[in-house]
Amino acid sequence: MLYNRVIVPDYECANILYWELGYYGTFLGVAKPKDKCIRSPLELSMLEALYLAENGVLEIYSGARKLGIEEIKDFSIKAIPRFHKLYAVYKDLRRRGFIVRRGLKFGCDYLVYRFGPGIDHAPYGAHVYDSRESIDPIEIVRMGRLLHSVRKKLILAVTGEENIRYLLFTWWKP
Repeated sequence: MLYNRVIVPDYECANILYWELGYYGTFLGVAKPKDKCIRSPLELSMLEALYLAENGVLEIYSGARKLGIEEIKDFSIKAIPRFHKLYAVYKDLRRRGFIVRRGLKFGCDYLVYRFGPGIDHAPYGAHVYDSRESIDPIEIVRMGRLLHSVRKKLILAVTGEENIRYLLFTWWKP
């Protein structure tokens, strides 16, 4: 673990996590991976790393000490605003078979792919809200316009006490 990221230094493991297990992480120094044998470390977000650790795919170390799931969660809660909501949506989308990537560049929390980067373009941009939170309609318009300009539909993922509701927005021309 390095700051608020997890680095996978082993190239073989990095390639397996990215290509075979579902496009986890980002190769350091590689903008758009095409080669299936990249010789670069993989950087995972804490959300990705925790998800993989919870599913028994990844062990996370700080120096020589292996971190437990609760330690990783505690660190993530302190390091990532809205962690619980973001992670709940991340897990749910992954469980449903989607590939979930960072959406910051597109003004949302996540890009959501059916098949994966390089295979298809992400058809959706998802933004996470709490059900008790008020939403400024201007925010929705801003996100929707930006996502529409890059041919993506906006999904609002609204987290409640026990469930997540997804609202899909698309532009309509009368």
